[in-house]
Amino acid sequence: MKVNIRGDKVVVTEAIKSQIMEKLKKLDVYFENPDDITAHALIHVKGLNQTIEVTVPTKRYTLRAEETQEDLYAAINLVTDKLERQIRKNKTRLNRKYKNSEKNDILTNFTVADEEENDSKIVKRKEIDMKPMDEEEAILQMELLGHDFFIFKNEPEACVSVLYKRKDGMYGIINVK
Repeated sequence: MKVNIRGDKVVVTEAIKSQIMEKLKKLDVYFENPDDITAHALIHVKGLNQTIEVTVPTKRYTLRAEETQEDLYAAINLVTDKLERQIRKNKTRLNRKYKNSEKNDILTNFTVADEEENDSKIVKRKEIDMKPMDEEEAILQMELLGHDFFIFKNEPEACVSVLYKRKDGMYGIINVK
């Protein structure tokens, strides 16, 4: 697996790079062609806390985990453990879903637009490229990303839908016709 490491308000030293690469290499056993995958790691600091965000886009799904700790090395260990748990937890669902499929697209491709300098309360904009999927696949993708909601093209209903996690742990869907 190739690793792209970036630091925001922090200098990424060789020791940090080698620690991240060593930990993420452990995930290679879960992928058929790990050389085709590029993991993106972003490290940023806020006060005493150091956060690492790791996104692993594959051809079929996207894994994402984030961890904040005062010790960056502890955060790296925890974020790797989170990713490994996500893969193991969803391994049977992923295998069942993609067993006979020939899909080559990433389920969701997020592109962050440049932040506009104005007094608006909107601080970040994203453009998303959606591919048609069913509700079960959207739930799986939302859980892999670790988000509370997910926007997707609902193939069976022929509309755009917003999937969200309710406070009771169940899911809700808003269909936009």
